[in-house]
Amino acid sequence: MYMRIKRIIDIILSLTGMIILSPIFVILIVGLKIDSKGPVLFKQKRVGINKTHFNILKFRTMRIDTPKDTPTHLLSNSEQYITRMGSLLRKTSLDELPQIWNIFIGQMSIIGPRPSLWNQFDLIAERDKYNANDVPPGLTGWAQINGRDELPIDVKAKLDGEYAEKISFRMDVKCFFGTILNVVMGDGVVEGGTGSKTEVASSKETISK
Repeated sequence: MYMRIKRIIDIILSLTGMIILSPIFVILIVGLKIDSKGPVLFKQKRVGINKTHFNILKFRTMRIDTPKDTPTHLLSNSEQYITRMGSLLRKTSLDELPQIWNIFIGQMSIIGPRPSLWNQFDLIAERDKYNANDVPPGLTGWAQINGRDELPIDVKAKLDGEYAEKISFRMDVKCFFGTILNVVMGDGVVEGGTGSKTEVASSKETISK
């Protein structure tokens, strides 16, 4: 029952977001065109609900010669590929704004496990252990407010599984406001690296608390 309500909420909030944030979209598009060569939007194949594939949308934050389909943390000296505008967008998570369209058309939800790259087979396999691939991927989620880029794959998958198991309106609200706090504080962003938090779940793994 909640999943139907969740979808309605996604449609209403994503449509509202596209209207309200349209001036910011225009400013960012102009900034991106001035800062570097290449398209404004970046499309990338990601894993959706039940391991189906879809193209996620982001504002482009890296140079057009960046190796394709390679996670940032797997690039050697990844900062050399990130544009000046891209660095700002990543730190503030504004590069994720175009995913409002993915949410509106039903490929994603506002809250859910972050969609993995199609070739991140280790993360996909770990999420299978916890049924985390069986819920819609999200713009942000439980793992994001508990570590984001700092989480090793096994911890991230476990947190995604906890969300899938206890998905509810209360959980979504907690993730939503937790994300706002993290963005303001700039927590959990690690360019060119991952897995620096190994004990994240120890104090927060019980969602109902």
